[in-house]
Amino acid sequence: MEKSDVTDFSAATEHSPAPSNSFIGRVEAFIRRPHWDPPDDTWVVRRWPDLTGYCFATLFFWLSLTPSLLPRPWIMQGLLGGITGIAGYGVGSLLSTAARALARRLDRPFSAHLRKRGWQFIPLVLLVVSIAVVVWGARAQRRLQLLMGLSQSSTWNAGLIIGLSLGTFLFLLAVCRAVRLLARKLVAWFGALVPLPLAYAAGLLVCATLVVVGTKNVLWDRGFIGFIDHVSRQANEGTEPGIHQPVSPQVSGSPQSLVSWSSLGTKGRTFVATAPTTQELTAFSGQPSLPPVRVYVGEQVEAADFTAAAALAVREMDRTGAWDRKVINLVGTTGSGWVDRNIPTPLEYMYNGDTATVALQYSYLPSWISFLVDKERAGHAARALYQAVHTRLLTIPADHRPKLVLSGESLGAYAMDSVFTSPQALIDGADGVFFEGPPAASKVWQQIVGHRDQGSPIWRPIYQNGKSIRFGQWPRSDLKYPSSAPWDHPRVVFLQNASDPVVWWTPDLLTDKPAWASPPLGPDISPQLRYYPIVSFWQTTVDLAVSFGMPAQHGHSYGTGACVGWGAVLPPPGWTAADTENLENVMAAINRKWS
Repeated sequence: MEKSDVTDFSAATEHSPAPSNSFIGRVEAFIRRPHWDPPDDTWVVRRWPDLTGYCFATLFFWLSLTPSLLPRPWIMQGLLGGITGIAGYGVGSLLSTAARALARRLDRPFSAHLRKRGWQFIPLVLLVVSIAVVVWGARAQRRLQLLMGLSQSSTWNAGLIIGLSLGTFLFLLAVCRAVRLLARKLVAWFGALVPLPLAYAAGLLVCATLVVVGTKNVLWDRGFIGFIDHVSRQANEGTEPGIHQPVSPQVSGSPQSLVSWSSLGTKGRTFVATAPTTQELTAFSGQPSLPPVRVYVGEQVEAADFTAAAALAVREMDRTGAWDRKVINLVGTTGSGWVDRNIPTPLEYMYNGDTATVALQYSYLPSWISFLVDKERAGHAARALYQAVHTRLLTIPADHRPKLVLSGESLGAYAMDSVFTSPQALIDGADGVFFEGPPAASKVWQQIVGHRDQGSPIWRPIYQNGKSIRFGQWPRSDLKYPSSAPWDHPRVVFLQNASDPVVWWTPDLLTDKPAWASPPLGPDISPQLRYYPIVSFWQTTVDLAVSFGMPAQHGHSYGTGACVGWGAVLPPPGWTAADTENLENVMAAINRKWS
């Protein structure tokens, strides 16, 4: 059995007096020589942490404290600091290893005295500076809160942040060292069988295979994803408080429906059960109204093309008389099948119920999990639904054909975006489009912002002088720009907040500086924001977790912006700005009711 990795703090320099075995003596010995080397190579822990790696880890920790898109609570900052710290330690250790190898080649090894002095003073200096940087970071976070209209709160605590960051860092360091120990053991085992170069190759290959398979197949797929899948499946079978089976024959899940109430899933049941009533619509318009059609098909166990589910949706549209309505709204769902009430409901109020909203569930997993493991299902479902509905619409005479609009938020916007191959195809494919918070992976969105007019920023791009497609964060003013240009029909509106990490997150952030991090910065972005490789990727990843709790028009929160968006995309005859304002008030009241 190998010796334990208990640190022998009594190992002093050969000129130091022999320390006592008391606690104070050991502390004094450690101060005189604050590092150690194992007596031989059989020790599990073979060397003290690398000083250069420690310095880089601290530097990365400091960089993680800089402002990103959104304010961060201390617990998120602590985790972020530890994760970025281990990345910095890896960078520093690689540089240190290369430097030591070069020094050995030049026969000029580093001084042991310099190493001792470094460990005596550098960690203390870095700790003091770290406390000062955390305090600076707290002030920067409060300025960012003020910029977004959030109440000033002392959500940062220097001691807690440093403690959690250090704990996270040490845990990850232990994992990395365990992997390195495994590689050493494998190389040693193969070394007894084959020449040393082959032993290194075989040992590293087997170690990498074990780590990849263990991490992906065991920890990720069967562990984390399996747990999330189980929890999400159970949640999909429930019903949210206050939700009851509808009686209106115009919605799915009713007793007359071809789609059973039990098959809708949690989010589908909420969607169909919260359609506005004719009394609510009439109270808003002052005119007799129709019960809005809401068609929803829950997740089907079938092939990935979703043709059967789309065909069922069309039959349900036949049953509900959806083809006789003025507007048909195909709305993309998020991973769990959720439809934000702020997207279909304003259109139903605008047209006094003379609408049909159709949605199809492709997953019960949370959106971010669905996006990571199989976002293509969203595109397959949206294409199947669009093709089925669009094909049927073409059989209806043009003068009796309903207007077709497309909508979606987040992964739902990505799904509808996936139906088309170009911006012009999107414009030509419907009578209006309204998207909120499209993820950066959306292909048509990428083409639009990639070919935006020169001089327009990526967070508020102008495409072909705003002829058909426009972007907004505060839609009441932004959608009027450029004011001198005509806005043709059909119209496409993207609402995207400059501070929305869902829009900007991409793996490219690891190494490439994004356009949104260069001046001019967005209106709710801290002027102190800077891009740092690796660090900015993890900052934006953490921002994803807090983006849904931001006030409207910040983060991934769009509030009642769809009221203005639909008023621009496809307003009914006689619709005015005052009507939009009244509708925003109604939607705000509905949101308070269900919050």
